[in-house]
Amino acid sequence: MSQSQQETYSPWTVVSVVFAHLVDQGLHPVLGEAGNPGDAATDLLRAFGIAPTVEGNARIAEEKRQHLADLRAAVMDEP
Repeated sequence: MSQSQQETYSPWTVVSVVFAHLVDQGLHPVLGEAGNPGDAATDLLRAFGIAPTVEGNARIAEEKRQHLADLRAAVMDEP
């Protein structure tokens, strides 16, 4: 499977699913104690073997790249 065909998930979706599961089990998880939970969420994802990227969702990034390529082709009259 090529990289553009791989199924991707937003890291925040994964964190949300984990937290929903913990709440369903009667737990009350807190991420990052207070303030920005980004570092704690990154640590949680890495514990699951998920490498979060600053680029976000790969599918969205690929769609943006393709859209920009289409715009360049239209403006530059490229085939």
